[in-house]
Amino acid sequence: MSDIHIIPGDFSSSMPLLYASNIKAGFPSPAEDYLHDTLDFHRDLIRHPEATYYGRIAGDSMTDLGLDEGDIAVIDRALDPRHGDIVVAAVDNEFTIKQLDLSHKDKGYVQLLPANSKYAPIRVDNTQHLELFGVVVYTIKAWR
Repeated sequence: MSDIHIIPGDFSSSMPLLYASNIKAGFPSPAEDYLHDTLDFHRDLIRHPEATYYGRIAGDSMTDLGLDEGDIAVIDRALDPRHGDIVVAAVDNEFTIKQLDLSHKDKGYVQLLPANSKYAPIRVDNTQHLELFGVVVYTIKAWR
């Protein structure tokens, strides 16, 4: 199972960054002026600042969904987890980050699905303690 290390968010200040919107993956027109606004993570990416925290992803159980070792997950505790969401969960006090599968809830269990065929789904029934600590809403990926 993947381990997630919680890094508390510090929303006491925000640093505006210039950003380019609508960056085309093809050849850009040199005449276009892409820089037109500032990016403020607190304003633009965080809907519930008081309930949002960051976690650094460890392990490779979610690589097929693009969540890789060292990526930073932005996790919102204010959202109600839905089927298919990527969630931070604790099963019997062991933390993991997985995709939530509620399709078997009527049969008395839910599953936490990895995104790597090397790992099996985690089936959680009423004999285990499951806590959901939030929904992953964004990831920040280092490419270099």
